[in-house]
Amino acid sequence: MDQEKIERFISECRKIKHLTQEQLGEKLGVPYKSISRWENGKTMPDLSLLKPLSNELDISLNELL
Repeated sequence: MDQEKIERFISECRKIKHLTQEQLGEKLGVPYKSISRWENGKTMPDLSLLKPLSNELDISLNELL
């Protein structure tokens, strides 16, 4: 997984869905700061969140990875 590509992709997909970091965090059950860290490349989403994240962003798991 290329962390830099993933961080940009998550941010772009979230914005296309017109979701704030806070809204996406609420849907996934994580703090908005976690979303911010993912998008800034400081951390990666936990493996258990990859499928729910792809569902919320209306993308396939393959696209996310």
